[in-house]
Amino acid sequence: MPLKRIIAGLNEFHDNYFNNHRELFQQLSHGQAPEVLFITCSDSRIDPNLLTQTQPGELFLIRNVGNIIPAYGTLNSGEGAGIEYAVHALGIKDIIICGHSHCGAMKGLLQIGNLAEQMPLVYDWLRHHAEATRRLVLENYKGYNSDKLLKIAIQQNVLTQIENLETYPVIRSRLHSGQLNLHAWIYEIENGEIFAYNADIGQFIPLDKSPFPVPNPLIATHSE
Repeated sequence: MPLKRIIAGLNEFHDNYFNNHRELFQQLSHGQAPEVLFITCSDSRIDPNLLTQTQPGELFLIRNVGNIIPAYGTLNSGEGAGIEYAVHALGIKDIIICGHSHCGAMKGLLQIGNLAEQMPLVYDWLRHHAEATRRLVLENYKGYNSDKLLKIAIQQNVLTQIENLETYPVIRSRLHSGQLNLHAWIYEIENGEIFAYNADIGQFIPLDKSPFPVPNPLIATHSE
């Protein structure tokens, strides 16, 4: 896409969308109050606001290669700072980690040796923060073809990142008090469907009216 198309789009936005929603942007200039943190991949095929049909100011976003959240304490990451700000400062009530089909990061993870020389930074990122997913898939799903392994890796990576989220003190505190829900989603690019993890059956199933929050054992412990 040439830059001149981007500039034309900016002009189109200002002259049309912005002018038609001027009151909304005036309100947003005074602050934000999103209730959902949406964590997804940097992949250009993913547009969270388009997928969810939400307006500016409704989603707080974190995006990176592979929709990965480093576990608390592994490093001072931008992801960690974003999570802490979203939950503590903005009072986010729901966090969605949304993976997607045909994920290049997960393809790379399953063939990680090929990345070391060509993309060393991507190699380090995946090796440090997605090794649990790689090992789980390769050791427990032997004999599966590459397409099936990729689908499993995409799903397991989302669940691994949910577990990583739970290592953050601010997350555990809000989970304990029942003020926060975590959701594991997969977006299928080819058909536009969202699949949500249903822990009762241990599967990702099409998202309907139920958001399928990941069950929180801290709430059960708190209530006993």
